[in-house]
Amino acid sequence: MTLDVLVFAAHPDDAELGCGGTIATMVKEGKKVGIVDLTQGEMGTRGTRETRKQEADKASEILGLSYRNNLDIGDSIVENSRENQLRIIEEVRKLKPHICILGAPFDRHPDHGKGNKLCSDAIFYSGLRKIETTDDEGNSQEPWRPKHVFYYMQDRPIEFDFVFDITPVWEIKEQAMLAYGTQFNVSDPGKEPETYISSKKFFKHLEARARYLGHLAGFELGEAFKYANGPLGFNASTAFFETNPLK
Repeated sequence: MTLDVLVFAAHPDDAELGCGGTIATMVKEGKKVGIVDLTQGEMGTRGTRETRKQEADKASEILGLSYRNNLDIGDSIVENSRENQLRIIEEVRKLKPHICILGAPFDRHPDHGKGNKLCSDAIFYSGLRKIETTDDEGNSQEPWRPKHVFYYMQDRPIEFDFVFDITPVWEIKEQAMLAYGTQFNVSDPGKEPETYISSKKFFKHLEARARYLGHLAGFELGEAFKYANGPLGFNASTAFFETNPLK
């Protein structure tokens, strides 16, 4: 299998929160999109490995993903080691995405920034021929580097280069986020304590930010991205004639 777009996330649910609307849009456009989670989120205050896996499976179905894998490199101990880089390189070379989307380069949760650095380095190294990897059958993999790399915004604001219109797919993004019932919009925390992200108030903040970002770009709802490959380059004017933002 090859993918058009491969999204990396430090924890299950990070991709849904940060770029779930963009994923849903690309899937509706006929693109093959996958997510690779670096950890199982096992150190989270709420939920377990098993419930997080079930929630990720449900969210994947809602988004229409073509692929999802969990590297299980250890929640709260994300290290930019050669071992971890090679596991990411193997995924990139196997799936050959045209676009990779990574989490924020810095954020409230330390794993997010560490995951960004790990994935950024591995994606670059994935294009180096002298770094050797093999697939599941033991065959040598060819070098591969995606043509575009984006960073999605997570809890803390980042300097962003563009906003993607997610207005038509907001309900899909919302359903994908709500698939993580142990984590978000929890009306009754039960025996597990309430957390920074579990209250209904946090979920309202997510929608408020999407509305603010959409407003800045001339849409109703949006997701913001940093373009990691230097200035955006265009060789056609098509994109400008396909959008009609209200500004």
